[in-house]
Amino acid sequence: MFDLNTILRPHILTLTPYSSARDEYTGKEGIFLDANENPFGSAVSDSTLDDSETEAYYNRYPDPHQYAIKERLAPIKGVRPTQIFIGNGSDEPIDLLVRATCTPGQDSILIVPPTYGMYEVSAAINDVQLIKVPLKPDFQLDVPAILAAIQPWTKLLFVCSPNNPTGNLIDRSDVLTLLDNFNGLVVVDEAYIDFASTPSLTTLLDQYPNLVVLQTFSKAWGLAALRSGMCFASEALIEVLNKIKPPYNVSGPTQQLLLKALNNVSTKDAMVTRILAQREELTRNLLNLPLVRHVYPSDANFLLVKFDDPKAIFDYLIGQQIIVRDRHRVKLCEGCLRITVGTESENRQVLSMLQTYADQISTTV
Repeated sequence: MFDLNTILRPHILTLTPYSSARDEYTGKEGIFLDANENPFGSAVSDSTLDDSETEAYYNRYPDPHQYAIKERLAPIKGVRPTQIFIGNGSDEPIDLLVRATCTPGQDSILIVPPTYGMYEVSAAINDVQLIKVPLKPDFQLDVPAILAAIQPWTKLLFVCSPNNPTGNLIDRSDVLTLLDNFNGLVVVDEAYIDFASTPSLTTLLDQYPNLVVLQTFSKAWGLAALRSGMCFASEALIEVLNKIKPPYNVSGPTQQLLLKALNNVSTKDAMVTRILAQREELTRNLLNLPLVRHVYPSDANFLLVKFDDPKAIFDYLIGQQIIVRDRHRVKLCEGCLRITVGTESENRQVLSMLQTYADQISTTV
């Protein structure tokens, strides 16, 4: 039986969080003389405010708990507002989860490479032991090996699905097996879930108190510059994350733009549809190139592509100012480059440059 209190660091249980001015008064109206803000406006304005003006934005601290965003996001995701944490990118909740549960130099997290690199970086920053259990050759979880590798001091297990850099969804039944057999937190990173054909695991939050789901506004929503991520978990764990986060971790302008985006879900959906269409077309055209050995099936907005000479092709594309991700040294991704699905024009340019490179190689042989 999972008990959150048994995996939290003892001092986190008794921690008194910082109480900001906006925690003490959450109203919208009034004369705000509680947070030592600049009453005359901000330096980005053309002119400062005089005493008769009441509307100020950049000079005021934002909502520390992003209530308006959570109220709007909850019905879209099919969860309760109290099950949502909004972070400075998904990297913030990743780091907070490690800091909340893992005692430095003592506890461990488990990852399944090849996978997103920030899990390992966060472990290293926090002096937390890292256990690695590689994916199987088909890029799926080796469940028996994972369960065998778990130690009594293992607090977190990270699974990226759809996985980065391989692009595939992780078998749902395997994730459920881990949830049923691991007394720590199973963190499922769904940064690319909008491009997949299966529903999010957020539907299982009430069934599994040890499930944490990460998502992002960076990919499908097209808001990478805002650095904003979503974490969905039990109310108890969300309370812990809110307790240990910085008081104003999501800026006011970011919150304003997130609300605007959440009122335009149809725009996000239309962009996803276009990306999926381009993903299929790019896959088909890549397979017609003599340089390409294999294009792995993708549930994300990128393709993992195996080439005969990936390093030379990567360098050639860089020379043409076409930037892809070199993954050929990553275990199980040998010989591969990761290519993000671009616009129709961008994809045509990639294909054209690859064909030009192939022609040059054939000429010199």
